[in-house]
Amino acid sequence: MEKDAQHWINRYLDAYLVVTRRINAQIRDRISEDLTSDQYLILRLIDGQELCTSTYLAESFAVGKSSITAIINRLVEAGMIERTRDENDRRQVYLSMTTYGKSVYDAAEKQVQVILSPYLFHFEESDIEMFIRMFEKLGSLMQESGGRNI
Repeated sequence: MEKDAQHWINRYLDAYLVVTRRINAQIRDRISEDLTSDQYLILRLIDGQELCTSTYLAESFAVGKSSITAIINRLVEAGMIERTRDENDRRQVYLSMTTYGKSVYDAAEKQVQVILSPYLFHFEESDIEMFIRMFEKLGSLMQESGGRNI
């Protein structure tokens, strides 16, 4: 079993590296020149979270708050996101997209769809669903364990 596990891990890592490098390169080439891949992913997380905080972003990215703060500061300076303090707890700061940020994000999201869609046509819908379900399960296991081995 250990030999099989090593084989599967190697196959996973080999495929992961090819896919992420190539997809990230294509995304970087196609999205707004004012937006990095990390900034796009930050905007994506903000778009999907009603009350988004820097802590949520740091946990989602599995990085320190200082790294997220640097990205957030650049997005604020670029006019793409804004900070809003909670009226009941002034220490709590929420992040949201500005109208400009939303338009940049929407344009980038369309480009990502254009990049990824052609690859999906090579698979049956049931295979895509199974792959995504299994990948989501892997992500869920990693989130539950905080990134530690379980």
